[in-house]
Amino acid sequence: MQSLKQFARKLKKETYAIYLASQHPKVPWYARLLAAGVVAYAFSPIDLIPDMIPVLGALDDLLIVPVGIWLVLKMIPPEVFAECREKAEAATREGKPANWVAAGVIVAIWLFLGILGVIWRGRILKR
Repeated sequence: MQSLKQFARKLKKETYAIYLASQHPKVPWYARLLAAGVVAYAFSPIDLIPDMIPVLGALDDLLIVPVGIWLVLKMIPPEVFAECREKAEAATREGKPANWVAAGVIVAIWLFLGILGVIWRGRILKR
C-alpha cells in the first residue's frame, strides 16, 4: 500500500511538471495541446466516469492520466522536462490546483450524454 501512495505522489508531481512544460516556449504546440488536456483532466474536480461507479470510476484515472503523461513525456524535450520537474518538486507542497474550465467541459459531456439518453429513450417508448 505504501508503494501505491508513493506512485500517486509521483504521478501528481509529474502532472504538475507537465503543466509547467505546457507553458514552456521550447515545447512544440501539439505537445502543449496534449499536455493541457491531460493536466485539465487530472486536475479537474469532476471525472469523466464518476468514482462512485465501482470499477470504471477508478479505471479512468488509472488509465487516462498515466497514458496521457507517457505520451506527453515522449513529445517534450528532456532538458525542458527536467527543468519543469525541478520546479514541480518545489511546488508540490502547496496543493493541487483545481481546473474549473475542465470541470465545465466534463459536466457538458455528461449533460450531452444525458440528453442523448432521454432522446433515445423517448424514441424507444414511441414504438
